[in-house]
Amino acid sequence: MNDKTYKHWRLEFDEANILWLHMDMAGSAVNLLSSEVIAELDSIFDDLATDLPQGVVILSDKKDSFIFGADIKEFTELENLTQAVSMLERGHALMNKLEALPRPTVSMIHGMCLGGGTELSLACRYRVMSSESCSRIGLPEIKLGIFPGYGGTVRSIQRAGPLAAINMMLTGRSLTAQAAKKIGLVDDTVPLRQLKHAARCFIMEAPKPRQPGLLQLFANHKYLRPLIASKMRKQVAKKVRQEHYPAPYRLIELWENYADNPGEMLTQEINEVAQLARSETAANLLRVFFLQDTLKKYGKQTSYEVKHIHVIGGGIMGGDIASWCAIKGYNVTVQDQDPGHLAKTAQRAHASFKKKYKKDKRAIIAANDRLMMDHKGSGVSQADIVIEAIFEDAEVKRELYQSIEPKMKPGAILASNTSSIILGELSSSLKNPGRLVGLHFFNPVALMPLVEIIHGDKTDKITAQQAAAFAHSIGKLPLPVRSSPGFLVNRILMPYLLEAVTMVSEGILPESIDKAATDFGMPMGPIELADTVGLDICKNVAGILSKTMAMELPKNLEHIVDLGNLGKKTGSGFYKYKKGKARKNKKVEHYNLQQIQDRLIVKLLNESVACLREGIVENKDMIDAGIIFGAGFAPFRSGPIHHIQSEGVENIINRIDDLEKRYGERFKPDEYWLELKN
Repeated sequence: MNDKTYKHWRLEFDEANILWLHMDMAGSAVNLLSSEVIAELDSIFDDLATDLPQGVVILSDKKDSFIFGADIKEFTELENLTQAVSMLERGHALMNKLEALPRPTVSMIHGMCLGGGTELSLACRYRVMSSESCSRIGLPEIKLGIFPGYGGTVRSIQRAGPLAAINMMLTGRSLTAQAAKKIGLVDDTVPLRQLKHAARCFIMEAPKPRQPGLLQLFANHKYLRPLIASKMRKQVAKKVRQEHYPAPYRLIELWENYADNPGEMLTQEINEVAQLARSETAANLLRVFFLQDTLKKYGKQTSYEVKHIHVIGGGIMGGDIASWCAIKGYNVTVQDQDPGHLAKTAQRAHASFKKKYKKDKRAIIAANDRLMMDHKGSGVSQADIVIEAIFEDAEVKRELYQSIEPKMKPGAILASNTSSIILGELSSSLKNPGRLVGLHFFNPVALMPLVEIIHGDKTDKITAQQAAAFAHSIGKLPLPVRSSPGFLVNRILMPYLLEAVTMVSEGILPESIDKAATDFGMPMGPIELADTVGLDICKNVAGILSKTMAMELPKNLEHIVDLGNLGKKTGSGFYKYKKGKARKNKKVEHYNLQQIQDRLIVKLLNESVACLREGIVENKDMIDAGIIFGAGFAPFRSGPIHHIQSEGVENIINRIDDLEKRYGERFKPDEYWLELKN
C-alpha cells in the first residue's frame, strides 16, 4: 500500500503505524469531494481492510481549509433521477466503509469544514477541531435546495441529537469549534499547535465516543417526534413556504418518519435528496450559488492593500459602514460635523460589536480600539480609502470633495455611498476625477451582502477594481455598475416600492400589499421594506429618478415624510413599530392578491428589462445577481430575468399589456421586450 500514489491523497505512516491521510485536491484552491476524490478514497479504504494501521487521521494540506463539501458543478451535470441516486449511493458507500473500519478514525479539522466534508468527518469515530477563528463546521446544503445526502442526516443526529442537528441543517449555519463541541458535533477543540497531538491521543487511547444527552435522546422518541416535528414546521413556515422551498419540510418529515430505523433513514435520505436535487428550486438556488461565486471573482481581479479607512458621515449608514469595517479588522476614523452624531455612532458600533462577539470581551475591546471618532477629520490624510456617506445633495457633496481632496494621500480612493446621484454630477469639483468611485452599501450593512461598485465615465479602471477588491476584503459581494440614475438596485426597486405606496393611497391595506409580495417569495413586503430603508430616503431617491424616468412621486409618500414619520427609524411610517418590529393587523381583507402581486412584480420586471437594454451591468446574470443580493428578490426564482424566461416572455408581455390598459402610461412595456420575445 505504501507504494501506491494518488492524485488527491497522500498517505503517511508514522512510527506508531498511524496513517495520516492528507487530502490535497489537485488543481483546486480548496478541497472538494468530487467523484474522482471519492473514488480514490474508496480505493484506499479497500486496501486498508487487508492492511490495517493502528488508526487513521484524515487531514487537509490546504492552508486554513479542510473540505468545502461536494463538487457543486457535478450536480449541474445530473441528467436524470437515476444519475442522482447513483451519485449519492457512491457517497454513502464511502461513508459506510469509513465508519466500518475496525480501527480508530479521526477527522482533524482546521479551517472550513462544510457539507460533504462534515459528513466525512461524522463518519469518523472522532472529530478534533482547531479553535482558530477560520475553523467552522456545518451542513449548509439547505441553501442549495437539498439537505445532506451522504449520510449526514442520520450521523449528525446520532452525534449531536435531533434538536441541535436538525436546527443546524435547517438554518444551514456553520458553527465555531466551541459551538460544535458544545452540541457534541466534535469531540474536542484545541489550538492549532496542539491539533495533531490531540488527534494522535484519540487514536492511541480510543476513548468511548461521546453520546448526546438524555434530553436530546428523549426528543428522538417516537411519541414525541410528531409534536416536535409540528413545531419545527411552524418555525420554518415563518420564513419560507413549502411550495417555494420544499427541502426543510422534507428533512423534518424524514426524521419524523424514520428516526427509529437509521438504516432505512439512510436509504430514504438518498431517495429524498435525489428528487430534491432534480427540482426547479434546487436548480435555481444552484444558479444563485454560481452567481455569488462570479461576484466574488470581481473582487479578486486586483490586489489592494488598505490599512486605514476614513468615513465621512456619522449617520446610521456611515456609522454602520464604519463599524462593519472595524469588525473586519480595519482601522477606521469617522468624521461628522455634529459631535452628537458621533456619540450615537460610537454607541451603535459598540452594540454591533457586542452582538457580533457576544461574550468575547477581548474582541469587543479590540474592535472598539480600531474605531475612532474624528470630529475634525484628521483621518483623511492617513486614509487609503475615504468613504463619503452624507445626505443626498450633489452640491454639498461637491463642496466636501473640494475641501478634502488636497488633504488626501496620492493614490487614495474617494468613494461615495450615494444611492442615486450619477458620478458625473459629483466629480466636477475634483482635480483628479478618476479617483472617485461609487461604493453603494445597502441597509442594514451587516446583513446585506451586496455592494455596488459604481464607475463613471471618468473613473479610472484600476480605481474601480481596487474598490471591488476592498469590498471583497470586508466580506461583501462587489457588483460593477455603470453610473446612471439609481444605478441598478434602486433603479429597479423604486418603481416596485412606489407602486406599493400608490396602492396604499388607493385604500389597499399595507398588510395586503406585503402579503402579496411575500407570497411571491420576497423576504419582506415593499411597504415594510420602504419603512426599513427610510421613507425620507425613498422620497429622495424617487425624486432624483423622476427627473429621468416616467415616474411620479405619490402624494401620500410626500405627506407622511412631511409629518416626520420616516419609518422604522422614527418608530412610525406606514406601520407603527415596537421594539423594531412592525405592528401589523393580522385580520385584514386581502383583496385580490394576484392582482396586487402582478402590479408589483411587473413593475420590477419591466425596469429590469430596461436596465438590460441600457447595459447598466455586464449582462443579464448580473441583473439577477444584483436584485437577489441587493433587493432580496426571491432566490428560488433565481432573479428577475431568469424568472421572465421561466414564466415565458409572451406571458409576461400579456400581463403588462393588461395592466397598461387598466392603469395607464406607467405600465408601458419597455421596448426591449420585443427583443426578448424574438
